[in-house]
Amino acid sequence: MAIDIENKGADIIVRNDSPGLPHDLSDPEDAGHSLHRGLQSRQVTMIAIGGAIGTGLIIGTGPALAKAGPGSLLIAYTFVGFIVFLVMAALGEMAAWLPAAGGFSVYATRFVDPALGFSLGYTYWFKYIITTPNQLTAAALVIQFWLPATKVNPGVFIAIFLVVIVAINYIGIRFFGEFEFWLSSIKVLVICGLILLSLILALGGGPDHDRKGFRYWKEPGAFAPYLKKDSLGQFLGFWSTMVNAVFAYLGTELVGVTVGEAENPRKTIPRAIKLTFYRILFFYVLSVLLLGMIIAYNDNELVKATKQSFNSAAASPFVAAIKVSGIKVLPGFLNGCILIFVFSASNSDLYIASRTIHGLALKGHAPAFLAKTDHRGVPYWSLLVSAAFCCLAFMNVSSDSKVVFGYFVNLVTIFGLLTWISILVSHVYFVRARNAQGVDPNTLAYRAPFGVAGTYFALFWCILIALTKNFDSLVGKFNYKSFITGYLGIPLYLIMIFGYKFIKGSEGVQAETADIWTGKDAIDRDEEMWKQKEAEEKASGVKDGSWFYRHFVAWLF
Repeated sequence: MAIDIENKGADIIVRNDSPGLPHDLSDPEDAGHSLHRGLQSRQVTMIAIGGAIGTGLIIGTGPALAKAGPGSLLIAYTFVGFIVFLVMAALGEMAAWLPAAGGFSVYATRFVDPALGFSLGYTYWFKYIITTPNQLTAAALVIQFWLPATKVNPGVFIAIFLVVIVAINYIGIRFFGEFEFWLSSIKVLVICGLILLSLILALGGGPDHDRKGFRYWKEPGAFAPYLKKDSLGQFLGFWSTMVNAVFAYLGTELVGVTVGEAENPRKTIPRAIKLTFYRILFFYVLSVLLLGMIIAYNDNELVKATKQSFNSAAASPFVAAIKVSGIKVLPGFLNGCILIFVFSASNSDLYIASRTIHGLALKGHAPAFLAKTDHRGVPYWSLLVSAAFCCLAFMNVSSDSKVVFGYFVNLVTIFGLLTWISILVSHVYFVRARNAQGVDPNTLAYRAPFGVAGTYFALFWCILIALTKNFDSLVGKFNYKSFITGYLGIPLYLIMIFGYKFIKGSEGVQAETADIWTGKDAIDRDEEMWKQKEAEEKASGVKDGSWFYRHFVAWLF
């Protein structure tokens, strides 16, 4: 096998000259289909945390608090945060072994069954061609805080944002990575500011000088009843918050799609995975803990906030708490921050959509032209097709279409859960394969801290949440619209799996014959090159800005 590794500054292009090699690797056989490794470590880690921080935290925690109370909120976000870490650890073990272009559907194809890889790839692509136009709509709604729709049609801003994010994605991975790094850094600073402000308000530092502490945990209480008035209602409130927490955490796994364009992935990806756990603790758990301290779940301001448009500052429980404390100047500022949040999310969502369908095309699961890239490694056809689906955002200009589009958005959570389930199943089969083929676990670049037991634990809870996520549509009057859109993703996912097996005749992969080696030699060579480069930099004694970043601020950014 002839392998040529070409180093072009920050871009590393790995090419295979072997004829007949399958297009399921991080290094396709010609430059016309290859992605460039132009994402630096700091950019990958910030894209990872930026994908997890969004309106689900800054706004979505409001309805969860109002339904379930601060105790349920804290327990649910902590528990689901732990599940997310287990998912990320499972993904990290596979990605560090073989950083493959095309995301985690590659692992499902090679370790489990091509049918699962096919279904997972399209499930994930569906998720992002729905969320991207939703984020564009959110950005247009946020602008209405300053410029009402009666003056300028929201469709104008949707078109402007769409053109901008397509341009950013088309310019190239190095520019995209730097742009997302700074946008995600702003997200982190905003959340840090909200955490600090919440702590000050809880300790009585607000204009009302009211030292609240854990007062609201006692009265009206830590656990609110939902749908029922007894202890069953408190449990239902808690379980509804579990589903809400899943929605807030969706996007954390997108670091698995960046591995095909990450510099030194054997070092970059494990670092991003490890830091995810600490960031989950810091950002999510601390945020919801303090939120439950500064506003009661039955406060009138919070009740009003939950009835507001989901994508405006007025809907944020933090804004409600700020108003209760007597601060009047922050809602407009926070609205600007939310605009940055949703714009960054739409930009990264389009990136993930284009790379996902590009990966499917590499494996022959999508039309071949979608696998083509230009000289900068941009999959331009995949980008164009994914961007075309963003025009769904214009449905929201019409009030009648908003209802239909709302049903699409209800599919996102189930698509995200099915993605997590597929990643966990792939990890179980990967562990079986490496054990059957005699791989020494000590040679892995990264190992899941809880091993396959942690994967089974997370798999059980993900399946349980997926099956019960829309339980409220069954309690009381049956809401068939919510039920159908909430669960439609499951039969669609299964139909793609069994439909592929029926049409293609694919069979499950056996542990003894699973392909865990193809492409690894090129990655090993790539890793050695990076080790040599790091050794040269260390020998030179030069401590640049990246050294300062790695040692002092990388844990947060």
